[in-house]
Amino acid sequence: MKRRDFFKKLGTVVAISAVAPMMSFGADEKKAKGPNELSYEKALEAITNGKGAKPSAKVHLKVPEIAENGAVVPVSVEVDSPMTEQDYVKTIHIFATKNNNSRCLAVHFTPANGKAMLATRVKLGSTQDIAAIVEMSDGTFLSASQSVKVTIGGCG
Repeated sequence: MKRRDFFKKLGTVVAISAVAPMMSFGADEKKAKGPNELSYEKALEAITNGKGAKPSAKVHLKVPEIAENGAVVPVSVEVDSPMTEQDYVKTIHIFATKNNNSRCLAVHFTPANGKAMLATRVKLGSTQDIAAIVEMSDGTFLSASQSVKVTIGGCG
């Protein structure tokens, strides 16, 4: 084998190995969605086992009305709960209702936390609602939601 032929074949192999992984061959269409890639309605149904969540004044959701940059939207949630062994917040779920991956965050609590509150930042692709779903120790689900107008999307 000549040196020139060797480098031609080597270049061909490198080019094919660089391009082949980027080719989908239709695999993306058949790919099943994972539990975190569900729409808001389906994710809510999966979390609540079809019970749904009722709006409650106990859940205080704080998000800006207008977000200049959808890549970093501040969200804080506080729940009025005594946080005793009999009555406490088990989990707070944060959803961005129109994102492809609507589930943003799930934080688990115990009575030892003392107070059920959290603050984070989420990424929003467009103007949409932010929803907080709270699971209580007795199995009930409470909710609060607020609309956020996004001027520059963060997911695109």
